[in-house]
Amino acid sequence: MRSLARRSPAAGPLALVAALLGLLLLLMAPAASAASGLDAAATALKQGQVYVDPAMEGQFGPDQAAALSAKIKAADKPIFVAVVPATPEYAANTVFQDLRTKVGVVGTYAVWRGDQFQARSDKAALPAGTGERIAGAALRSHPNDVNGTLNDFVDQAAPQVKGHGVSSDAGGVGVAAIVVPIALLALAGTGVFLLFRRARKRKEAQRRADLEQLRRVVDEDITAFGEELDRLDFNPGAGDADDDQRTDYAQALDSYEQAKRTMDAAKGPEDVRPVTQALEDGRFSLATLAARREKRPLPERRPPCFFDPRHGPSVQDGDWAPAGGATRTVPVCALDAARLASGREPDIRTVPTQYGPQPYWNAGPAYGPWAGGYFGGYGGGLLPGLLVGTMLGSMMGAGNAYADSPGDLGGDYSGGDYSGGDYNAGDFGGFDGGGGGDFGGGGDFGGF
Repeated sequence: MRSLARRSPAAGPLALVAALLGLLLLLMAPAASAASGLDAAATALKQGQVYVDPAMEGQFGPDQAAALSAKIKAADKPIFVAVVPATPEYAANTVFQDLRTKVGVVGTYAVWRGDQFQARSDKAALPAGTGERIAGAALRSHPNDVNGTLNDFVDQAAPQVKGHGVSSDAGGVGVAAIVVPIALLALAGTGVFLLFRRARKRKEAQRRADLEQLRRVVDEDITAFGEELDRLDFNPGAGDADDDQRTDYAQALDSYEQAKRTMDAAKGPEDVRPVTQALEDGRFSLATLAARREKRPLPERRPPCFFDPRHGPSVQDGDWAPAGGATRTVPVCALDAARLASGREPDIRTVPTQYGPQPYWNAGPAYGPWAGGYFGGYGGGLLPGLLVGTMLGSMMGAGNAYADSPGDLGGDYSGGDYSGGDYNAGDFGGFDGGGGGDFGGGGDFGGF
């Protein structure tokens, strides 16, 4: 008996929608330009965000260019990619500035020139140095492979670049003008509903996975604070306890209970922020209680220790740099201040990741709300400044889906706006040597 393959009821509409979308994007993507020079490159970049000089089509063909343009269009980010020969018309020391000026859009510009590949970006679209580092990593991952390098670059840069892409202006009525309305009508039916439902399910699944990743770490934080309360030798009913001490103690207990209740009710990573905020409040109450009991001046309200918030409120600021990164001033507890002063490594909080234990600032976007609860109450610029050059800092600069507001993560929307020639030319220097640029040890990145 012949067996019949079973098909999902959603397979037909989804396949139709996918086919229509693919056709739409390919029609909107420009073919490799037959013209060359900066003017031709700028025109192509403003239309499809990808340009290939005819002299380079042997290394990166029209089909590959169309596919890359479709990918950038789908990501809706101001990323512009040019593949040009190493000739005087694309001068090494000015090609980035020339393309940025002629395109006139705030964004990230990547150029494969001859056998070199580098990227430059407006700071409104990517933090300083981020584009260069992504380009270097992509090139080293795909040596002598233009297509692999460019696609890798776009895949890495798209989630981090701020802003929206540019609209194509073909300047006439063509096949796309006929197909686009048809595709939009198709998307308005069953297909768009199925796509949205699938996207919503994927988003919810990711939120649940991120929350579970956080839950173990947050539970450790709550348990550590509960153990501090258990070790506390304080009896509110003792004769030497006054009302201020009892108030501090009650506030610490309330913070502990609030943290437990809030974590139990958490539905996503964004719900973790009030949990760690409650723990930070509770630890300051314990520090105040200790000062009252020991007849010391009351402590100044300061951020928790940067290296591990479980260490409690910081007592001073110290200079520290991650491996291969720039020095920054961070709040530190007394013990970590002593370690830094003696040239030793601080006691850094590590969390589990797929790469093994890592510092929390290199553990992914789910830790944005976790860190925001501890440090977010001390000015919107504190946390991004502490995390500059780290994985979490880069994600915050690009905007984070779990932020309660843009101020929580220091991000803003600026990329994709038209600025013409009004931009910081210092962000768009020339090619600086070998392929991939002079990336050294990764700049400020204190990564794995």
